[in-house]
Amino acid sequence: MKPAKLQAVLEDLSVLERTERIEYLIALGEEYRNFSPEEVPRDATCRVPGCESEVYLGVSPLGEGLRLKFAVDNPQGISAMALATILDNSLSGEPLSQVSEISEDLIYDIFGRDLSMGKSMGLSGMVRMARDSARYGKPLAS
Repeated sequence: MKPAKLQAVLEDLSVLERTERIEYLIALGEEYRNFSPEEVPRDATCRVPGCESEVYLGVSPLGEGLRLKFAVDNPQGISAMALATILDNSLSGEPLSQVSEISEDLIYDIFGRDLSMGKSMGLSGMVRMARDSARYGKPLAS
């Protein structure tokens, strides 16, 4: 069962045509606010494996779950920034049991199936690291 906020985002995306979806995701990427190295350490334990956009994940307790704080250090990483915004807004504070069941296929629900292999690997890594952090209560690079 997906958290309600995430389900709402997916429903919004499902009714958009390809061009509208791209514009929506770009707008989400532009909303993204990067975290400082003090907020999210830039070290191997927090780095998202396989992500070309230099993405790091820090977590802290929030509500029934964790606050997911993604740091995207590549200013060209608009897809990573959009996904970071979606994951933070829709999964932070949600029950760990729900977040820990999120599938990496979520990226296809958000971005479609036309992703390059490199982008797919990086974005999947972000979802996997968020999911595993919910399972273990800390950032966990796999």
